[in-house]
Amino acid sequence: MKEAKKPLILLSNDDGFDATGIGALIKILRPIGDIIVVAPEGGRSGSSLSITGTVPVKYNKEYEEEGGKEGSDFGSLTVYSCSGTPCDCVKMALEFLMPRRPDIVIGGINHGDNAATNAHYSGTIGIAIEGTLKSIPSVGFSSCAFSNEEDFLRLDKHICHIVKNVLKNGLPEKVFLNVNFPDHFPFKGTRICRMGMGDWVDEWIERDHPRGGKYFWIAGSFKSFDGHDETTDIWALNNGFVAITPITLDFTAYESFQFLKDNGFEG
Repeated sequence: MKEAKKPLILLSNDDGFDATGIGALIKILRPIGDIIVVAPEGGRSGSSLSITGTVPVKYNKEYEEEGGKEGSDFGSLTVYSCSGTPCDCVKMALEFLMPRRPDIVIGGINHGDNAATNAHYSGTIGIAIEGTLKSIPSVGFSSCAFSNEEDFLRLDKHICHIVKNVLKNGLPEKVFLNVNFPDHFPFKGTRICRMGMGDWVDEWIERDHPRGGKYFWIAGSFKSFDGHDETTDIWALNNGFVAITPITLDFTAYESFQFLKDNGFEG
């Protein structure tokens, strides 16, 4: 009798292939399936869905480890670094590096949350978007904890539950999951949330250049507009819940159709 293949999992991130978060994700998920990591060679935070079009992109195999067959404790692991963006990594993996179509695409674990409208900037979420554009069930995992010393392995129960559920049941068409973890443990539970609204303020730090003129570092703080609303991911995180936000690729504002028609945009 032919043995069933283990699920094939594609991992990437925007913190670099050797970041603590993706290392924890590898340890958490190897008992579930065979893993191929294609992640940036260094930090690419804020990359969103950007691609590299001005310079060549290359990859390098960092290491690989064999895994057991079906029924064993862990799957195989192959890790590649890539000079491009997180989105480039997914594209490169799917075209050149995967032995077959992956069963799931996962971004993370990101150092810092990608809740609310911050998701639009995130390279971690860009990974999930690219996977979904290729019609592969996709998830982005992020934590409010920034520290490289954070014990991301304590997220294993929740991550395994979500990944196994997606592998078993799939996701709705054009929908991926944005999963954010609070920075305090243990968690109170899990909430299905909507994306909170907000914006960044004081986004630049200005400095005097020693050779004259000014230079700037991007900085700022996030201001939530509706963090008091219990349906939002921000509320869930602030109150100790894991926030799971389903996001669709279809940005169309259907509720605006009639407004535009009534105001003469069509005709």
